[in-house]
Amino acid sequence: MARSYVLPIPLTTVDSATFINNNFFVINAAGLTHPCFLLRIINNSNITILISYDGVDNHDILPPNDTLQLDFQTNSQPSGHMALLRKGTVIYAKRSAGAAGVGIIYLCGYYQEI
Repeated sequence: MARSYVLPIPLTTVDSATFINNNFFVINAAGLTHPCFLLRIINNSNITILISYDGVDNHDILPPNDTLQLDFQTNSQPSGHMALLRKGTVIYAKRSAGAAGVGIIYLCGYYQEI
C-alpha cells in the first residue's frame, strides 16, 4: 500500500529591523527545499511588508501582525492536478514605507513525500 507523508520545510526568518532601504531582503536564501503545496508568511513585526517571488516586483502585501497563507493545491485547476510552488523558489520581503521595523518575518511551508 502506497503512503504519502506531509512534511515541513525548515522555518526561515528575517528581522524587519534590517529593512533599512527600499530593497528586497531574502527570507529563504537557499530557496524552498521541496515543492510546497502550502506556504505561510507570518509578519510578526510592526510594519506593513511587501512580498516578492522574483526580488524585483511587488506580488503581495502583508500588514503588521498578520499571516499570508497560500494553499496551492486547493486552488489547482483542473481538479485532480497538482499545484505546487517550485522547489528552489526564493521569497523576498521589504517594508512598504517608512522606517525599518521591529519584529521577525517567518516563512514556513509543507510538502508531500510519497
